[in-house]
Amino acid sequence: MSYEEQRRLLVEKLKREGHIKTPIVERAFLRVPREEFVPPQLRHRAYEDTPLPIGKGQTISAPHMVAIMTELLEPRPGHKVLEVGTGSGYQAAILAEIVAPGEDKGAEGHVYTVERHPELAEFARGNLRRTGYADRVTVIVGDGSLGYPPEAPYDRIIVTAAAPRVPPPLLEQLKPGGRMVIPVGDAYEQRLYLVVKRSDGSVEQVPTTYCIFVPLVGKEGWPDDAALGWGPL
Repeated sequence: MSYEEQRRLLVEKLKREGHIKTPIVERAFLRVPREEFVPPQLRHRAYEDTPLPIGKGQTISAPHMVAIMTELLEPRPGHKVLEVGTGSGYQAAILAEIVAPGEDKGAEGHVYTVERHPELAEFARGNLRRTGYADRVTVIVGDGSLGYPPEAPYDRIIVTAAAPRVPPPLLEQLKPGGRMVIPVGDAYEQRLYLVVKRSDGSVEQVPTTYCIFVPLVGKEGWPDDAALGWGPL
């Protein structure tokens, strides 16, 4: 079975299960080739609905979790998005397909994504170049728990690693009216939070589904030594 057919079947499954809810997210999932964002030896597993290892103790999230987070985030064409935790670049490509669709030259959205591992950042850059998203996604090596102030504020912020709390720098860099999706918790229990910043600057934090992510390591996240105790996911 071709990758394209496997992708279509996965999208149909995610729709049946209620993870993909909107046409804009469905379209992105159908267009982004997940097989290009996993290590070559795991390509045959690209369309399993499971996390897969990508090196440095990190994973590419399961497709259902990517769908859940993207739907909660509600990205739209033209949005400027910050992603914390690039990994292989797959989530960034999904977001780029929404905020800056290639055929819509008027939608000048962009995704800025921060990765703390230089090797993974380079892996992601190569994947994004090969799949045609490099002009819509900027990969930065750094401490994602501090956000990326040079391009702030952001319409949307998505964090793909579990934080002990919502990092204050990310709240500061979120536009009034903006949304953030972030897992909060430790190695034993995590919840995915939707954070909404109202036009008056007040913030609402809404817990949603339980989840399992690698730790957010950084100044406003977990220290390296704490993260070592999480073990394999």
